Amino acid sequence: MSGLKFDEKGLIPVIVQDSVTNEVLMMAYANQEAYDMMIETGKVHFFSRSRQKLWMKGETSGNVQDIISIQTDCDSDCLLVRVRQTGVACHLNRPSCFADVVHGDVRPTAQIIPELWRVIKDRKANPVEGSYTNKLLSNEDLMLKKLIEEAGETALAAKGTDKKMQTWEVADLIFHLLVVIEGKDIDMNEVYRMLAERRK
Repeated sequence: MSGLKFDEKGLIPVIVQDSVTNEVLMMAYANQEAYDMMIETGKVHFFSRSRQKLWMKGETSGNVQDIISIQTDCDSDCLLVRVRQTGVACHLNRPSCFADVVHGDVRPTAQIIPELWRVIKDRKANPVEGSYTNKLLSNEDLMLKKLIEEAGETALAAKGTDKKMQTWEVADLIFHLLVVIEGKDIDMNEVYRMLAERRK
């Protein structure tokens, strides 16, 4: 792509975001060669300022990032790369490099969705005795019945005026939907693609 604005050192900041959850995973820099390698390979590449060399994310750890899309900001001096992440993004073995809260409260934000999803994925891979999530994942009929039940309860709550109850039921519905998505291995990138086709 022409028109990218690299800084005086030939670098451009790259923000990497999970293509399914929109969680911001990390930020690093790319030069022209790293950008070209991203386009050529479909894998995220950066330029290391400390080592002064090109590197592919996950080349030693195996935590590669497969590119779904690349966008620029309005000034063409920053890239947003949406990826399908293998393993964790952070070198500290965290899902995201952005884990430390220095101001405010992340609890009332969408950050809980990827966190909750990771718990569900972990329960699927490593069952825990007595876990409600595992109970659902191991019984398809129960899992689907609970989704229908929670959808109905959300609709009934929406007919009323009790905001606390509406909030409670929406949270229940989202949790049970995430369990179904994980339990049935539904590809959310394809779900998003279908929603995009329906966008008017």
